[in-house]
Amino acid sequence: MKKILTFLFVLAGLQLAEAQAILLDSLYSVQPLRTETYAQKDGEDLIIDLFLPEKSTNEKLPLIIWMHGGGFAGGSPKNPQEVRFAKMAAARGYAVGLISYRLVRKNTETGFGCDFDAEGKIKTFQMAAEDFMDAAIYMKENSGKFNINPEKIVVGGSSAGAEAVLNAVYNPDLMFEKQDKYSDLEFSAVISLAGAIVDARYINQENAIPGIFFHGTADNLVPYATAPHHYCENEKPGYLILDGSKTIVEKLEDLDTPYLFYTFEDARHEISGMPFPHLPEVFNFLKEVVFDKNKIQSTVYK
Repeated sequence: MKKILTFLFVLAGLQLAEAQAILLDSLYSVQPLRTETYAQKDGEDLIIDLFLPEKSTNEKLPLIIWMHGGGFAGGSPKNPQEVRFAKMAAARGYAVGLISYRLVRKNTETGFGCDFDAEGKIKTFQMAAEDFMDAAIYMKENSGKFNINPEKIVVGGSSAGAEAVLNAVYNPDLMFEKQDKYSDLEFSAVISLAGAIVDARYINQENAIPGIFFHGTADNLVPYATAPHHYCENEKPGYLILDGSKTIVEKLEDLDTPYLFYTFEDARHEISGMPFPHLPEVFNFLKEVVFDKNKIQSTVYK
């Protein structure tokens, strides 16, 4: 009888293991935090906090690079929500890097709203996009050190961080004077929480990578579709038209590129928060599209 029970326990364990899947389920413990300096700019160390799974194999890890929000004036890679997300992703088999970047609007009178001129906003996007790309270069150059697969890099951000990442990915012609520096970087997918870009017309077959988007239709800061940033009036210095998630998704659909778009009716900028209830669908999309090479174009209305 004891042998039968032991066999049944082993069988149940095997069935449970089969039911769980790498990249979808929480299978691994997470290593202690590692903090690396990826660049020094303007007298500041720019860091990347790395969360890595404890794995017994030498299989290369897919990487997620994440950029926090905060209006280019605040926020931190130490944000508890994003740390929680990083640990969840690492437990599923991802390496996750939460990065800091230059907060050029910190301690300024005008912040990043309608009193800050449009030209300055573009420059801010450019500087943040550059920091993001430098972090990506650092991780690719050190992929062997961290056992990372440099051909499987997912990037993402929230609010200001999403704006920086989206512009770097989809609007490189508008962000970088010397794109050759980043020519070896290839990204597998992008995740945006309430983000926007300068001009969706610059998305083309070459840079149209799969995207996951979360946005509220009544976002009062970052436009859901195409509208002025912060909905500034056209006589204000900060009047700048941006293309939000809906416009980006329409362009990706035209280019036959995979996307997952969560659109929240009447929601405002709170959608820039980490969407924990929907992360299973996010991880599933990444597995299906990035790793299994399936094509998904899906809009979910909430």
